[in-house]
Amino acid sequence: MSEERVKQKAKKSKKASTQAYLPIAEIKEGVVILKDGTLRAVLMTSSINFSLKSEDEQTSLISNYVSFLNGLDFPLQIVVQSRRLQTQPYLDKLIKIEREQSNELLRSLTADYRSSVQQLVEMREIMSKHFYVVVPFDPMSNKKKSFWARFKEVIKPVLTVRLKEERFQQRKAELDMRLRQVVGGLQGMGLEAVQQLDSQALIELFYTTYNPDIAFSERLQPVDNLQIESLK
Repeated sequence: MSEERVKQKAKKSKKASTQAYLPIAEIKEGVVILKDGTLRAVLMTSSINFSLKSEDEQTSLISNYVSFLNGLDFPLQIVVQSRRLQTQPYLDKLIKIEREQSNELLRSLTADYRSSVQQLVEMREIMSKHFYVVVPFDPMSNKKKSFWARFKEVIKPVLTVRLKEERFQQRKAELDMRLRQVVGGLQGMGLEAVQQLDSQALIELFYTTYNPDIAFSERLQPVDNLQIESLK
């Protein structure tokens, strides 16, 4: 292979966006649309300290969990993600409170507390855990389009876009039904902090997952301010 062809190949590889290697086609209305046509919604939930429960409470939790799983006719994915806790904004807030404190004693106590927190952070990494439940929906649609289907898209592109939007809303309605079922089951086990991630939260989740080091120091901008490359 000539040197020129190697350079051309390297140049083409540089142009490839990270999006091309991800299974995600689009994030829309709080729903992840994968390239295979399936949908995903993500619930963020609280946790339960099982070991601190009494024996009767543990038995009840296990029974409720089994009943919850047996009542589902679709798979679930449970994800536990550990992240380094971003403590600098909290320390900055303490510094501001310390400077604005007029009482000398309270200022001194605030300074001592801030110093203790800073020393703790420097000694070890403080981690936070986040718990997610991924709810899927597979429309089981035929991926192969006939000649007439492709022909209609050429002569009536506006109609095709409208049908795609209607189809998305129908599938999203099916996914919402599953979400309500899952939320009810999780709340039945005492997990009260159950909420669906919106589009902004979903993008931040994938951003921190694929860029853990960068995400720790650089927060993601709001979706409206992002320039997203379109996939072709």
